[in-house]
Amino acid sequence: MTTTEQDDLQSVQMLGLKLPTDPRWVRIAEIELEEILTDHAYCEQKAAMHCMLMISRYPEYTRLVDDLAPIVTEEWGHFRQVLAEMKKRNLTLGRQRKDEYVNKLRSFMKTGVSREEKLLEELLVAGLIEARSCERFRLLSINIKEVELRSFYHKFMVSEAGHYVLFLDLARSYFGKEKAEARWQEYLEHEAKIIDTLELRGDRMH
Repeated sequence: MTTTEQDDLQSVQMLGLKLPTDPRWVRIAEIELEEILTDHAYCEQKAAMHCMLMISRYPEYTRLVDDLAPIVTEEWGHFRQVLAEMKKRNLTLGRQRKDEYVNKLRSFMKTGVSREEKLLEELLVAGLIEARSCERFRLLSINIKEVELRSFYHKFMVSEAGHYVLFLDLARSYFGKEKAEARWQEYLEHEAKIIDTLELRGDRMH
C-alpha cells in the first residue's frame, strides 16, 4: 500500500467510514468539472434546506435550533461560493439531478417510528452525508491538478468535518451515546454497501 493510500484509509477511518472512495473518482470529476460543480452547488443548497426543515419540525429542541441555525447560513454561503466559482470559469449551473446516494441512505431510515425516533434517523443520515462529503472534498483538495481548486475544496473539507461531528454529537446528546452509536454503526455498514454498488461517476459528489 502506498503512502497516499495509507493516508486515504486513515482519513476514512477517522470519519468512521467503512469504505474509501475509488481513487479514480477525482480524475473522472476533473474531466466533468462543470457537472461536479453543479452537483456540489445543489448539495450545499439541499444541506441548507434540510437544516431549515429540521428546525421547523423540532423547534422545542433548543440546542438543535441554536446549532443548526448558523449552519443554514453557512451552507447557503457555500452554495453561493460554488456559483461564484462557476461564474469565474464561465460555467453555468445545470439542472438538479436525483441523488441516488442520498435516496438509498434515506431508504434505510426506520419507518413507523415516533417523531423523536425519526429525529435520530435524520441526524445520523445528515452526519453520514457530511462525512462522505468531507472525504470527497479531501480527495479533491489533495489530488485535483489545479492548485486553486485544491485550496477551494480544502475549505469545504474543514467545514464538512465540523458538521459531521455536530450531527453525531446532537444524536448522542439527545438519545444517549450507546443507542446513537449502535444505530450509527448500522448506517456505516449500509453506506459501505451503497458506495460499493453505485456506478463510479464524475458528475456526482456522492
